[in-house]
Amino acid sequence: PVSPRHPGTQDQTYLDELISIPKGSGPRFSFRKLWAFTGPGFLMSIAYLDPGNVESDLQCGAVAGFKVTCHRLGMGTGVSTLEDVPHHGLGYLTGPRTLQVPRVLLWLMIEIAIIGSDMQEVIGTAIAFSLLSAGRIPLWGGVLITIVDTIFFLFLDKYGLRKLEAFFGLLIAIMALTFGYEYVVVRPGQVEVLKGIFLPYCPGCGREELLQAVGIVGAIIMPHNIFLHSSLVKTRAIDRSKKEAVQEANMYFLTESCLALFVSFLINLFVMAVFGEAFYRQRNEDVHNKCINSSVSRYAGIFPANNETVSVDIYQGGVILGCYFGAMALYIWAIGILAAGQSSTMTGTYAGQFVMEGFLQLRWSRFARVLFTRSFAILPTVFVAAFKDVSHLTGMNDLLNVLQSILLPFAVLPVLTFTSLRPLMQDFTNGLPGKVLMTLITGLVCAINIYFVVDFLPTLRGPGYHIPLGLLLAGYVAFVAYLIWTCSIAHGARFLDRGHHSRFSFGVSHD
Repeated sequence: PVSPRHPGTQDQTYLDELISIPKGSGPRFSFRKLWAFTGPGFLMSIAYLDPGNVESDLQCGAVAGFKVTCHRLGMGTGVSTLEDVPHHGLGYLTGPRTLQVPRVLLWLMIEIAIIGSDMQEVIGTAIAFSLLSAGRIPLWGGVLITIVDTIFFLFLDKYGLRKLEAFFGLLIAIMALTFGYEYVVVRPGQVEVLKGIFLPYCPGCGREELLQAVGIVGAIIMPHNIFLHSSLVKTRAIDRSKKEAVQEANMYFLTESCLALFVSFLINLFVMAVFGEAFYRQRNEDVHNKCINSSVSRYAGIFPANNETVSVDIYQGGVILGCYFGAMALYIWAIGILAAGQSSTMTGTYAGQFVMEGFLQLRWSRFARVLFTRSFAILPTVFVAAFKDVSHLTGMNDLLNVLQSILLPFAVLPVLTFTSLRPLMQDFTNGLPGKVLMTLITGLVCAINIYFVVDFLPTLRGPGYHIPLGLLLAGYVAFVAYLIWTCSIAHGARFLDRGHHSRFSFGVSHD
């Protein structure tokens, strides 16, 4: 077993403060202990509330109404909860141990995922600034503001980790209140909402509705978020040498994660129901005419006067709310997007620190680490902001969700491998039912994402894409096959264990 971590040792990571856990009296459930464990799950849940995910929600509502609410939110939240279960023990049992597979290559894959997620989050925040300023702040200006204030907010943990967690809790509360306000104003039919949640029905659904249903996986399950939660749980002072203490921590962390995911489920439901009720299959001409006669008539020009179904993103979604329900609805929507973008940008930056520490084994100063990871992730976003107008970003979110889908195996497979190694996890190794369930879920997630990606690739027209895409696909398949090989060995397929087997066991002996 790994000894408890103490600040100042070589195990020190970016967040080096340890939160003490109150002593309980016996095995009874304690709300004081639950409060002490509360924090990592809510920071993890912010990945399900980022602007990219909110945009997927509103697009789903506008395209499919309430038909795929059950599939999208229920499946996404359920899969996220089950995928999240192994990460608690992995975090505080493994300590500072890092993967011994090609670390630089894995780091690069996860860093690309962080860049893609960062583009959604930073641009979403910049769009919020544009809406709040009535267009006076351009997209690139909002990006620069987001970069500066994110670095400023990141140093809040110098005043204590609990204060930082409280700040994130405040941002989640702002999202719940603002999107909840839109839900109350629009007043969607409660019966239809409940049917969409509990009854898996989709009469008349076609390709677009199906893509919205499966697209939630790429939008919700972000590769880097898996590593973020595994690192955050190590901020609690757990005696990892005692089985009972680890079991108790597992229980409280799971309880807190379920609560956090339920809150994120409700917030996503608010957004999807609002657009499913008010804007399901709305035509551009209808929205254009409504905007002309509203208090935000200056935005009417972004909707062409034709009979095509309106295509919405978080910018146009806010404008539509303003056209139909008044300027207050637009500004409250923008405040919610600002909270979503700011919180997810900060957690994405933390994920970058943890991923760099784990894969590259770097121990730089705080400022150097923040500057490096921010610069690495933000440059593509600045490039997009400089050459794109705020009203022409509708297709980018789908592209970035596909990117998250493609990179998901590079996070899920190593975690599944790690948690199945008995020499590493000891009594907390995945049992046979757990291995089967997690393998099936991982296979389902990968299959859904393959469908999502295969459907998207034909939209890239032109022979110039085919050769580089073919080479990238060959390298991608080879690397995923390697990870499946090592994962199979960890699950007991010893016949695959050839040659220098230690290279396939992440530095841990099987015996």
